[in-house]
Amino acid sequence: MSINISEKSSSSFFTLLALAISAFAIGTTEFVMAGVLPELAQSLSVSIPVAGWLMTGYAVGVCVSAPILTAMTIRMPRKYVLVGLMGFFIVGNIISAIAPTYGLLMMGRIIAALCHGAFFGIGAVVAADAVTPNKRSHAIALMFTGLTLANVIGVPMGTFLAQHFGWRSMFWVISSLGAISMVSIMALVPYQKIVTQTHLRHELAMFKRPQVWCAFLVTALGFGGVFASFAYIAPIMVDVAGFSESSMVWLLFLFGLSIVIGNLLGGKAADRALRPTLYFGLFLLAAILFAFVFTAHAKIPAAITLFLVGVVGFLIVSPVQTQVMQYAKDAPTLASAANISSFNLGIAIGTYLGGLTIHLGFGYTSANWVGGILVTLGLIIQIINVQIYGDKK
Repeated sequence: MSINISEKSSSSFFTLLALAISAFAIGTTEFVMAGVLPELAQSLSVSIPVAGWLMTGYAVGVCVSAPILTAMTIRMPRKYVLVGLMGFFIVGNIISAIAPTYGLLMMGRIIAALCHGAFFGIGAVVAADAVTPNKRSHAIALMFTGLTLANVIGVPMGTFLAQHFGWRSMFWVISSLGAISMVSIMALVPYQKIVTQTHLRHELAMFKRPQVWCAFLVTALGFGGVFASFAYIAPIMVDVAGFSESSMVWLLFLFGLSIVIGNLLGGKAADRALRPTLYFGLFLLAAILFAFVFTAHAKIPAAITLFLVGVVGFLIVSPVQTQVMQYAKDAPTLASAANISSFNLGIAIGTYLGGLTIHLGFGYTSANWVGGILVTLGLIIQIINVQIYGDKK
């Protein structure tokens, strides 16, 4: 039976909408910590670098859980898997909201992280399968728009709530977002047994390809560079640039707006010229992060640089995801989830090293040096990978 094109387009729209709503909730819980580190550190009687490691713990949770949960659910209907993953998200954020100690808050963060990697890995495949092949990067970018909008709306909202009603209030609101997301998946994502027939052994064979591992490294180093800086953006902008704490809400809104722009530009550019987009994006991102070391000492240059970090940092998101899916075209589900682990491995490395340099007394701007170095290493690996393996699948 033929399917009307308008009906198919409508179905794709609602599928992408449900994925974007969920991505918004997940992105909010991941990124909101950057805006509330001073409040959390004071409330829990820990230093700002130690509070920043709550982001590291979340990222490690994503790294470990993404390939494991994806492998365990590889033959299950994707709709039901996505619903179940949002269950982890809700429980983890409720634990975070009621946690009386740093240790229990870390546990809540890790439980919430169980949702993240597998959700985006599976969701990227669902998004790509919902459209024609020439629009796959754009579809993935649309799903990640929810993640980027979290930085425009969710993170400033969470920062505002933490500053006026306490940091626990933001976790209760995020838990509610998780419930809305679960309902949207149940209502809008169509049931499919399995879009493409696959077996775990077949998917695991993808890990034998060195070009795939190089692509994972590019993802980790590129995104790790962004978060080495962003994780400590509150003290950088307040203590170094001289903004007031109340200004963080608007600065985070500015950053969120920038990454929406970068994400959409990256999706369109990757569909047209994937490798040049990655070369240009990584080079420019490294240069901007190095510049941020110096521009952070004045308000206007710091705000402009923060905006540029967001645009270029998220311009590379859908290209690196698409690159991995190209290299593992015949087994994309586990590769996609593993690349989400790579994103979060980068976040873990970046936030830890950035916090370490601050802890060792090199100042808050040292996190930008760390970021620039990580991205530069990612660019070098990208060049070597393409030179050796080209576009081999």
